[in-house]
Formats: sequence, C-alpha cells, structure tokens
Amino acid sequence: MGTLYVVGTPIGNLEDITFRAVRVLQAVSLIAAEDTRKAHILLSHYEIRTPVTSFFAGNERHKIATILTALAQGDVALISEAGMPTISDPGYPLVATVTEAGGAVIPIPGPSAHTTALVASGLPTDRFLFLGFLPRKQQALTAALEELVDIRATLICYESPRRVRNLLHQLLLVLGNRPVALCRELTKRYEEIWRGELADAAEHLAAAEPRGEFTIVVGGAPDIEEHWDEERVLAALNEARASGLTHSQAAREVAQRSGWQRGEVYDLAVSG
Repeated sequence: MGTLYVVGTPIGNLEDITFRAVRVLQAVSLIAAEDTRKAHILLSHYEIRTPVTSFFAGNERHKIATILTALAQGDVALISEAGMPTISDPGYPLVATVTEAGGAVIPIPGPSAHTTALVASGLPTDRFLFLGFLPRKQQALTAALEELVDIRATLICYESPRRVRNLLHQLLLVLGNRPVALCRELTKRYEEIWRGELADAAEHLAAAEPRGEFTIVVGGAPDIEEHWDEERVLAALNEARASGLTHSQAAREVAQRSGWQRGEVYDLAVSG
C-alpha cells in the first residue's frame, strides 16, 4: 500500500503553502480534494498536473474504496477546501481506514483558520478549545454552550455569515459578557480582525451585512478570586432579573462572578 499524505493548503493567500506540500502534490499519483474547483486554482498556480478526484462530505464514505484502490497502486494526497484536512473538514474516516489497514499516513503541516485567528486574537493561547461549527438548532446550541460556561480555556469556533449574529447573541446570553475576536477573510485582501466584547459585537456587525466565514475566538471562564455570601448573590440575582434576564440566564451570569455553582444560584433564584 502506498502512503496517504494529509496535506495542508492555504486558507486564503496562495503563497501560504510549503515547499514540501508543493513537492508532495507533484509527486503523488492522485489528489483527493474536497472542492475540485478550488483545488484546480491552487494546482494551476503551482503548475501541478496530478490527477484530482472529488472527496467531500457527501461522497466520503463510498469514495474511500476508490482511494484505497489508488493507494494499492501508488501514493495519494488528501487536501481540503482550505487549511488542514479533517479539521472541520472531510477526511477522518479515510485516515482511520488507512491506519487500521496498516497503511502509512504522513501529515504535511499547513495553516488552519482556528490557530491563525487565535494567535492574532489577543486572547490567551496557553489553553484553548476548538469547537468547529456549533449546532444549528437552538436547543442543541444552548445545550452545547451551557457545557462551556465553566471552562477556563479560550474558545474557538467557526460560523457562517448568515448565522453569526444569532451565535454571538447566544454566546452573550449563555456565557455572559466576555472578550471576543471576530476574524474573517483571514490571509485574504480584505482580512478583518475585530477585538472587543460580546456585548458590543452585535453593534459592530450592524454596520454592514456580514460576509465571509467567521472564526470566533472567545475568552474562557474568568478566574473566581472570591466566594460571595448568600446576601450578595441574592442582590446580584435581583439586579440581573430587573434587567430582563430569566431565572436561568441570571443564574448563569451570577455564577460566573460569585464562585457559586449554577445549580445553587438557580435554586436560590427560584426560591427567592
């Protein structure tokens, strides 16, 4: 069996590719590409004439057999639409199948939007959690965000321009006000990185219709330096409720600042 090369490609600027990646793409027998149209733009730019086959989420499962057949005859490169394959992109089942079959899988490192955004965000980089695309349905999204409330690590996710306003609204409701960086068109001509707080993000996006896929970097749960007494928690709850928050929303917001567990604050809110 030949070698499967998992090749990182540019996330926007065609110059962001390594010499090694170009050499591998020229040398393999076949390139499996998530988006053949975008692949041909990259390959033409570097005068790479290797045959290309489509390999995307819709045909991934049944296309694995085709890739395995190609690997029986030579080496294959896997590329995504942009960045590193398998990171919020197709490829994991193929890599797993090849490794289980005893085949060689060699990564050729390249850029990824989430790490590119992180290093420019101004937020802590020592601990971070990459979430990919969060659920679209409201109930599932809320549940996913509630699991992140107490995590003391920088959070990174992707979102489409169509849904980014709703996601930012939900992030504010569930996580409370936190520092955030909104990154779009990274490495491209109209790259934009906006840094601020979740409470101000909606106003920033109101100036113009969002365009381009967003990488959103959010500060982790703040360190709690003190544990409030019950009287102070009740006062904060009353203030939060007076501002229009529900019991659940108020409990989340107060728990982040008080050192109390959300369940404890919620019980106090409904009983008080």
